Amino acid sequence: MKGKRWFGPSVCVAVALFVGALMAVAADAPDVMTMNSTLWPSHTKALVEFAHKKHAEEYKIACTECHHKYEGGQNVWKEGDPVQKCQECHNEPTIKGEKKLPPEQQKLNLKLAFHNNCQGCHKKLKAENPQTTAPTTCVQCHPKKEG
Repeated sequence: MKGKRWFGPSVCVAVALFVGALMAVAADAPDVMTMNSTLWPSHTKALVEFAHKKHAEEYKIACTECHHKYEGGQNVWKEGDPVQKCQECHNEPTIKGEKKLPPEQQKLNLKLAFHNNCQGCHKKLKAENPQTTAPTTCVQCHPKKEG
């Protein structure tokens, strides 16, 4: 009976530590991220400013909607795992004709990875709620390039 008395408090402590660790990981992410890559020597459009904190906290987008690590066809990445830059795996730099690449190479294309994920989500939101302000056009995400 004595062992059972410690079970409840032990579970509470374990949950508190887990939640604290997740909050610490989330706190490490910047509020706004500039989507940039060294795959290209220059950019044809202005860089995208991504409101990471807003997507995570206000829009309640699950981390695994963007962060992933595939093993056996399944996303095994979970909150608290290290986050790599997208270009670590999506390292195909083609920016013209990328949709003509073989399917396996398309999966590695950084531009397609960004566009398929971001635009795909935003277009789905627009279809579900036409009044949403989720951007779906080039200039809505890439402000006019200065200079």
